[in-house]
Amino acid sequence: QVQLVESGGGLVQAGGSLRLACAVSGLTITNYRMGWFRQAPGKEREFVAGIEWKGIHTYYGDSVKGRFTISRDNAKNLVALQMNSLKPEDTAVYYCAALRDYGNIRTPDAAYYWGQGTQVTVSS
Repeated sequence: QVQLVESGGGLVQAGGSLRLACAVSGLTITNYRMGWFRQAPGKEREFVAGIEWKGIHTYYGDSVKGRFTISRDNAKNLVALQMNSLKPEDTAVYYCAALRDYGNIRTPDAAYYWGQGTQVTVSS
């Protein structure tokens, strides 16, 4: 069965850093664009970062560009999100997703599979 399991979330002070990891089983991520999305209470799910098959091209939401970095290790079937200079407005549940191989990467509609999410809370 396909599973995407996020880890690394937690509570951090503003200005701090967290590194999220997404361990994937049941599919080979080489065949998928991968992404991170987040959802805060009462808000719609928002695109955070995306990465194409070999990691040559990356994409970021405007609110995180310059602070977050997405990466992938296809040999380990692993996707990561390094989050630096965190702000309280980054507080959300963060979801890893395996995405369709065409079209707009910046929408939740692009996801074939979702992880269960991991909570990130940034205190002021």
